[in-house]
Amino acid sequence: MDVHRRTVNAAGNSLFSDKSSKSKNQKHDLQSQQSLYLANAVFFGLFFSVAYFLLHRWREKIRTSTPLHVLTISEIVAVFSLIASIFYLMVFFGIGIIFHPFAASRTVHYDEEDESDIAKTSGLCLAGVSPTLPPLPPKISVEKVAPALVPAVILSSDDEEIVRAVVSGSIPSYTLESKLGDCKRAAAIRNLAVERVTGRSLEGLPMEGFDYDSILGQCCEMPIGFIQIPVGVAGPLLLDGKEYTVPMATTEGCLVASTNRGCKAIYVSGGASAVVLRDGMTRAPVVRFNSAKRASQLKFFLEDSQNFDSLSHIFNKSSRFARLQSIKATMAGKNLYIRFTCSTGDAMGMNMVSKGVQNVLDFLQSEFPDMDVIGISGNFCSDKKAAAVNWIEGRGKSVVCEAVIKEEVVKKVLKTSVESLVELNMLKNLTGSAMAGALGGFNAHASNIVSAIYLATGQDPAQNVESSHCMTMMEAVNDGKDLHISVTMPSIEVGTVGGGTQLASQSACLNLLGVKGASKESPGANSRQLATIVAGSVLAGELSLMSAIAAGQLVKSHMKYNRSSKDVTKLAS
Repeated sequence: MDVHRRTVNAAGNSLFSDKSSKSKNQKHDLQSQQSLYLANAVFFGLFFSVAYFLLHRWREKIRTSTPLHVLTISEIVAVFSLIASIFYLMVFFGIGIIFHPFAASRTVHYDEEDESDIAKTSGLCLAGVSPTLPPLPPKISVEKVAPALVPAVILSSDDEEIVRAVVSGSIPSYTLESKLGDCKRAAAIRNLAVERVTGRSLEGLPMEGFDYDSILGQCCEMPIGFIQIPVGVAGPLLLDGKEYTVPMATTEGCLVASTNRGCKAIYVSGGASAVVLRDGMTRAPVVRFNSAKRASQLKFFLEDSQNFDSLSHIFNKSSRFARLQSIKATMAGKNLYIRFTCSTGDAMGMNMVSKGVQNVLDFLQSEFPDMDVIGISGNFCSDKKAAAVNWIEGRGKSVVCEAVIKEEVVKKVLKTSVESLVELNMLKNLTGSAMAGALGGFNAHASNIVSAIYLATGQDPAQNVESSHCMTMMEAVNDGKDLHISVTMPSIEVGTVGGGTQLASQSACLNLLGVKGASKESPGANSRQLATIVAGSVLAGELSLMSAIAAGQLVKSHMKYNRSSKDVTKLAS
């Protein structure tokens, strides 16, 4: 008994001394880290403040034509301070980043005993107990996630340590992909960390079945899963003699069914035809001068046809597909807005046109050194906003699509009459929209179809704003028996390469339409074809919805197809 007691006491004393030494080491590490953070913060602040000061001074020298190498005492001090801060950040802070994973591994344990302490004491006090300590239980149990719907995320002990480090802030969430080298593992760790930080369950948000490597650096940052949007198909859409099965990603019941009915009416009437009027993406930087007269000189320079070839040559260096088409400049006081329009091949082209614009601005800076570039985008483009300039001048693809629907089809398939549709279109889409002060919204629901196709094919859903600009026209033809319907859409912004088009699901939908990737025969042909399909689908959607309203079937159809028939109380129980 005495031997046993002495052994236990010795073990206890040893454990106490180990804990004391560990506590001292942790305090020393904490003080060292705080000192390092303080020094980094000081030199960070010095770097940015001095850089801002020098840039501001050099800008003033450029405006006043003062040589840049002539330095005042304050500028000399600022230059030395800048060099010193850069040296510090590169040498000391750079080493800190390199060894950060090792430092983080020492800080993720918090106040729990490390495995070496447990190994020393577990054999003395608790016979038969494993010398390893299981990971700390999460704050929110992941067992609540239904296994049949979303499998529970199972993390290793190493991953649990990383989760705790992310929660504590010692490992930034945005660095997980670069530190781990495994995008899926990073997303799973971030998912669990978000649950623990927010105290909210992410049950129902799936993790499995998605290629997280495909979105790294181009589609989405700091992923924690993906959402599920059902994809339906409408068609066949008979357009310019070809049949298309149109994929539509939506959660609105009745939308696919309605568009499908419109496709049927177009098909049995002989099909629709579409024409692309313009194809050019735009970007409009804003620059400023000291006077309106000086700004007007640049405006005249840009719009002079003799200068276009040289500007086009500079612009086109940005890409083998970018081709400058036109430059339009407008003034507001001494500020000049320059709207560049260029073709972009099969890409939607925002990045492409922006690079070309930057090339031209750099060139103009040498010709007009007093030009102050305020921003590469001055909203005269205009991107992701309802704007008259897009409605009038166009942006992306400007498309007109039309069809003649036979009288018997209007009656049998659409369940209405030609005169009813013509009258409704005039009073609703034209007069009603005018009364509302609509800008490009002279239609029934073009945005519905555009959004659904954009989501399915990997387009930028925010560009639905201007891409849904549409005027729907209807009139009686052939002695008033048949219906001529058309949609005019001046700014459909689509691409078949880049962005979300490369993701597996969206790529499959583009392949279904026969426009996947870039056209090898004619650059830009696939994106133009996709734009006509969007317009043709909008034509079908407009035709069907307007017919439902004219026949008084809108509410009835939505109650039938847009309402769940499941007993919600039983599902909840």
